Amino acid sequence: MNGLRSAHAKGFLPWLSGARAQVVALQEVRARPEQLPDEVRAPARWKTHFSAAERPGYSGVGLFSRDEPDTVETRLGVPEMDLEGRLQLARFGKLTVANVYFPNGNGKDRDLSRIPFKLAFYRRLFDQLEKPLRDGERLLVVGDFNTAHQDIDLARPRENRETSGFRPEEREELDRWLRAGWVDSFRHFHKGAGHYSWWSQRFGVREKNIGWRIDYVLASPAAMAFVKRAAIHPDVSGSDHCPVSVDLDSAVR
Repeated sequence: MNGLRSAHAKGFLPWLSGARAQVVALQEVRARPEQLPDEVRAPARWKTHFSAAERPGYSGVGLFSRDEPDTVETRLGVPEMDLEGRLQLARFGKLTVANVYFPNGNGKDRDLSRIPFKLAFYRRLFDQLEKPLRDGERLLVVGDFNTAHQDIDLARPRENRETSGFRPEEREELDRWLRAGWVDSFRHFHKGAGHYSWWSQRFGVREKNIGWRIDYVLASPAAMAFVKRAAIHPDVSGSDHCPVSVDLDSAVR
């Protein structure tokens, strides 16, 4: 979102009402629930849940759903990870949706100092989801992964090989998830180049489509059997990211 309050001023609620979604997962909310306007915190006909970071104006995830989740878990069990408000594990019947804001590898001075923390977060979540994946449960991991997987996933791969978000160790971590059985739902349906979900805010970059695909919906094999289509929505503005989506057969629940 690059801030839900900012997105609200740019038309988030009209988009939400027209999206025809059952579940909407937000990353980088940058606000505690009590800091949000009432109409955003609890819009009519939506159930909402937020997990905020301890640090003000930083990180945070939010979930808007038509039905109340059976359960929502927000902790990985590692204090330094949990205090950043990066996770919601929401169960809707037989389907579990993990809404995740994966860390960026850059430190305050864009010095790559957070890459070890980023990879540790990936691995901790991977371990937490390994048993349900192996047991054939229906799982979706949705959100900002802060990593472009392959050359096809960013406009200028050659120039960014040493940039956090496209370094070999970050890409290898995504490889590990896919080797374990997770399915990149968008790539399952769309093999071509030029599909991006994030653009620098420098002038003209988005218009020229010089972007990165760093927002994903990864599906367990059991959930992927119900995925009918996957899409990226670059026409939706209001943030430096755009929404990504999957349509599921209602029998998934």
